[in-house]
Amino acid sequence: MTSIKQNPASPTAAATPPSGVAGVALPNFCNLGIWLRILFIVDGMSIVAAMLKAPTYDGMWQELMALSALVQPVLLLSLLVLCLGRGVLARLPYRSGVAAVLLLELALSTLVHTLSQRLFDADLGALERHWLFVVLVSGVLMGYFHLRSRAFSPAISEARLQALQARIRPHFLFNSINAVLSLIRSDPKQAERALEDMADLFRVLMADNRRLAPLEKEVALCRQYLELEHLRLGERLKVIWHVEKMPGDALIPPLVLQPLLENAVYHGIEPCAEPGEIVINIYRARDQVHLVLVNPYRREGDHHAGNKMALANIRERLELHFDAEATLMTKVNDSSYQVHIVVPYVSGP
Repeated sequence: MTSIKQNPASPTAAATPPSGVAGVALPNFCNLGIWLRILFIVDGMSIVAAMLKAPTYDGMWQELMALSALVQPVLLLSLLVLCLGRGVLARLPYRSGVAAVLLLELALSTLVHTLSQRLFDADLGALERHWLFVVLVSGVLMGYFHLRSRAFSPAISEARLQALQARIRPHFLFNSINAVLSLIRSDPKQAERALEDMADLFRVLMADNRRLAPLEKEVALCRQYLELEHLRLGERLKVIWHVEKMPGDALIPPLVLQPLLENAVYHGIEPCAEPGEIVINIYRARDQVHLVLVNPYRREGDHHAGNKMALANIRERLELHFDAEATLMTKVNDSSYQVHIVVPYVSGP
C-alpha cells in the first residue's frame, strides 16, 4: 500500500516552480487571449510614441504609419515564432525565457529593418532607435504578464486550501470514517479500498497543483470521491457518466471537476430525502473540451454561497491557464443546476 511521506522536499523548493520565480511563468503565446492583449498593448504604445514625436495631428498619422511599417511585421513574426517555440520556452527558467524573448525581438526587428531598406529602399530611421522601442515594448509586455500571473497565483493556493479544508471538515471525515468502520467486519476488502481512496484524495489535495494535469486523472479522482460519498449516501446518490467521447490526454487545471461534484453532493443530494441523480458529460468537440455537470437543485436552500465561491475560484484558475479561450457557464431551473466548462484541447507530450 502506498504511503504519504512527510516533508518530501523543503518548503522553498516545493513552492518554487522550475522557473525560479514563485508562481510566475511565461504566457502561452499560442493563446488567442494573449495575442489580443499583446496586439492591444503594442498598438497602443505605437500610438503614444507617434503622438509624443509629432507636434501636429497630421504629423502624428505620418509618424504612426512610419512606425507601423516596422512594428507590424515584427509583431506578426514574433507571435508566429513565439507560438512555434512555445515548447522550448516553457522548458527554460523564467529569466532565461524572458531574455530569449527579448533577443528574439531584437533579431526580428533588425531583420525587418534591414530587408525593408534593401528590398524596398524604405527610410525607417536609425536602427538603434527601433531597438530602444523594441526593448521598451518588450519590457512593458513582460512586466504586465508577470504582474498578471502573480495577481492570479493566490487563486491556486486558495483552491488547494479550500479543497483541503472541505476534505477535512468534520462533516466529511466523520461520515466517511463511520462508513468505513461499518464495513470493516462485513466487507473488509471494500473498507480497505475506501481507506485507499481517502489517502489518494488527501495526496492529490496536498500536492503542488499549479501545473495542468491529464483529464483522465481528474476523472479517476472524482470516481474515488464519489465512491466514498456512495458509502454513506447509498441509493440516495446516483451518478451517470457520459465519458465515451472524453479525450483522456487533454490537460486541465487539477481540482476543477472534483469541487463541482462536491458541491453537487452537498447542495443537491444531501438536502433531499429522496434519491438524486448527478450527470457528468465530458466530450471533445473540434478543438474544445466540454465538461458538463447537472445535479438536483432546491431554491429554498440556504447554503448556496459556498457554491458561488467555488465557481469564482475555478473561473480564476481557468482564466489563468487559458485566458479568453476558456469559459464557465451556469444554468439554473426549478429542479436542476448545470455547470458547463469549455477549455481548449491541449494535450501533453
